[in-house]
Amino acid sequence: MDLFLANLFSSFTRILLLLFLLHASFSFISTDGYDAFDPTGNITIKWDIKTWNADGYVAVVTIFNFYKYRHIESPGWQLGWTWAKKEVIWNMMGGQATEQGDCSRFKGTIIPHCCNRKPTIVDLMPGTPYNQQVANCCRGGVISSWVQDPANAVSSFQLTVSQAGTNNTTARAPQNFTLNTPGPGYTCGPARTVNPSKFVSDDKRRVTQALMTWNITCMYSQFLAQKTPTCCVSLSSFYSKSIVSCPTCACGCQNSITQPGICVESESPNVPSALSRSGKNSHTPLVQLESCCSASKLRASYPDFQL
Repeated sequence: MDLFLANLFSSFTRILLLLFLLHASFSFISTDGYDAFDPTGNITIKWDIKTWNADGYVAVVTIFNFYKYRHIESPGWQLGWTWAKKEVIWNMMGGQATEQGDCSRFKGTIIPHCCNRKPTIVDLMPGTPYNQQVANCCRGGVISSWVQDPANAVSSFQLTVSQAGTNNTTARAPQNFTLNTPGPGYTCGPARTVNPSKFVSDDKRRVTQALMTWNITCMYSQFLAQKTPTCCVSLSSFYSKSIVSCPTCACGCQNSITQPGICVESESPNVPSALSRSGKNSHTPLVQLESCCSASKLRASYPDFQL
């Protein structure tokens, strides 16, 4: 009787463990766009239409980094989107499109700055002529965090959009925003119409406002930035060698083609001295970890276990 109860309890425990692992896997998927180190931080993009013209508008796009300590380092941000209709960028200041695209349908010597339906915009570099600048531009796409340096936590550019709506009713917000800094990690929501932004003059005696404002919020996720951890350690007690290993080399291993995942020579001890025989640091990876990362094959550890 005691043996029967012990086996029953063991089977019940294993079932609970399996359910926990399944729940954890679903929880992992739902964390896209969330940064555990700064859960309230975000990058907000404001698209302020300043003036309407004959076939479009002039807008100032401003990127605000509201993360406390997450910077955007060199080579800087890349902002992309998909036009809702057949819009083109006729002119830009403070930024530029990485590709002009096919503008063959336009005649004459002056053609649009960018005709791509999915443009990618980058900041201009320091030293750009003043007649090509706008406020908060031209830092090479580098943006500081809001807490550490609020004066440099903003980046802006101006664009003239043609073949677009000419009023609040006909203008359509761009779609499918993407933000690279310069790698992935950010998920951007849809553009939403908000109260028009207000601007205070330098002498603080006059306030103007945008004719229309769209707001886009982008969130950072470590899981989107790097699907595979740079270092992984197994905390499970599954003993089968068929447990799924790390898909890439762990803990600074040299990912060579001939011997992928090899950190040290086969004849070397697992943790040799960090110094070479000459007494100088060779900066060669020394530690090799095995059987790490995944415990998804629960049955492999318990071949006799039946659900």
